[in-house]
Amino acid sequence: MDMGDILAQWDDMKRQEKVKAKENQKSQQVSHKKANAPTAEEKEIAKAKKEGSHSAPKNPQINPMEYWLNRYGTVDKDKIAEESLERTKQQDREYVLNMKPEAYLDLHGLHQDEARMRLDSFIADCKRRGFRKVMIIHGKGIHTHGTDPVLGELVRRFIETDPRCGSSGHPKNKAEGGSGATWIILK
Repeated sequence: MDMGDILAQWDDMKRQEKVKAKENQKSQQVSHKKANAPTAEEKEIAKAKKEGSHSAPKNPQINPMEYWLNRYGTVDKDKIAEESLERTKQQDREYVLNMKPEAYLDLHGLHQDEARMRLDSFIADCKRRGFRKVMIIHGKGIHTHGTDPVLGELVRRFIETDPRCGSSGHPKNKAEGGSGATWIILK
């Protein structure tokens, strides 16, 4: 049974109710009105016309479709699917952020050019193997004399420019490297 059948049944029910109501009125009521006297609805319409308002009678016919929708409401399945997908993405992201790194690269003791080449090949290899989270250990630059830490800045610039790298950050635990290590989520 589809919506068209439901609406057809609704219309038939309403027509039958009106016919029964009219029959009951005719049999029960004895009118003391004059033969051409206007009905209550006709009086309302005439009154509205005199006042300049063209409003409809107080009891207009209700559209069955609107009645059904008001009574039972609608379900927005697209919105539900989008919310479910968003929840799944958030749960997946939280899972990846909290998971342990799947591969490590230690850049201690390397020069900038050497570190850049190793970092590039490491990321390419991890991406090929399907890893999602990796850890780069670059140190804090304590043993560097006279300049700022070089490898940490190199890793940060690499992450910003490489399209294979997504979110990144430092481990919360000092035991895992603290600010001397950077984790990367690969896209």
